[in-house]
Amino acid sequence: MMQSRVIQMEDGKDNGILIRSGKSKPFPAKLLLILGLFLAFALTVFVISVSSIKYTGLQSVVTTVTSGFVTCRDDEPSSLSRWIQPPGVLMHNMSDEELLWRASFWPRRKEYPFRRVPKIAFMFLTKGPLPLALLWERFLKGNKGLYSVYVHPHPSFTAKFPASSVFHRRQIPSQVAEWGRMTMCDAEKRLLANALLDISNEWFVLVSESCIPVYNFTTIYSYLSRSKHSFMGAFDDPGPFGRGRYNDNMEPEVPITKWRKGSQWFEINRELAATIVKDTLYYPKFKEFCRPACYVDEHYFPTMLTIEKPMALANRSLTWVDWSRGGPHPATFGRSDITERFFEKILDGKNCAYNGRNTCYLFARKFAPSALEPLLHIAPKVLGY
Repeated sequence: MMQSRVIQMEDGKDNGILIRSGKSKPFPAKLLLILGLFLAFALTVFVISVSSIKYTGLQSVVTTVTSGFVTCRDDEPSSLSRWIQPPGVLMHNMSDEELLWRASFWPRRKEYPFRRVPKIAFMFLTKGPLPLALLWERFLKGNKGLYSVYVHPHPSFTAKFPASSVFHRRQIPSQVAEWGRMTMCDAEKRLLANALLDISNEWFVLVSESCIPVYNFTTIYSYLSRSKHSFMGAFDDPGPFGRGRYNDNMEPEVPITKWRKGSQWFEINRELAATIVKDTLYYPKFKEFCRPACYVDEHYFPTMLTIEKPMALANRSLTWVDWSRGGPHPATFGRSDITERFFEKILDGKNCAYNGRNTCYLFARKFAPSALEPLLHIAPKVLGY
């Protein structure tokens, strides 16, 4: 049978190799013994290796892989909580570009899948200290959960307030802000962006260290929450301090017919705050072509929002200032100016009716540090707090 099989294999080849046939010889017994011993030795080595890997090597490998691949940490909040909880610490390492990008996210759906209590974000744009902080403390007292505070001082200044203060650890990363230049608008956008990170902030009020509220918190909260508009001055000034500052290079993004002027102190809702923060279209134009004697903080936001959201603006500010003395800056009021009669002209609402009430202004400036003591004395009777 061996002979026939070999012959068949030979018939299938044409390489001319001669395969000899014959009876097969028996396999030597000594060779079988050596082969058996070798297989036994190999099996023993294999078993020992598997045992070593199982109890030492494999365990360390698995430990390494497990520690390097972590899908979820127990200390991380749930996915929804991560989005709706405000930052626990305001100081961060984000650049302005990263911050504005992060803050430009906002819900497109009107309803929230959780109980949201809208808050007012009070944004303090300051040179340094807050000399009227005690008055603001009194104003905000008893309204926790309805407001947030953000402070943007000169970067060399570090605010120090006791843990009980509403200003405690409310300073944000800041940069130098120069009056009349784009760095001032950068500071305002920085405040808006940080405040937008708290999903509960609905209204955004820009104030300075010399600003005060002229009504109690309940009145101001009610006024803003019932309003269908945001409050930013935006008027067409045909004179040299309005259209006279316009640069033709701003076209086509900013036509002269949409050029507006207004006070930098505003009170806006979340939609307009997000519109300002996400802007990359108008910013380069204003930065390059609106420089002193074009004061960009008086034109950038009013013009941009007039183009983007004209129906959302009340075209006036809720912050009272006195320009009657002339000059590039409004009047500053000190200790001797703080009287009941002084506040009568601020609280007089004959020139504007709103929601059935004659209320034109909710805030006023500029007040010197010397005004603090008489303000604290007169506030309960005149200002309601």
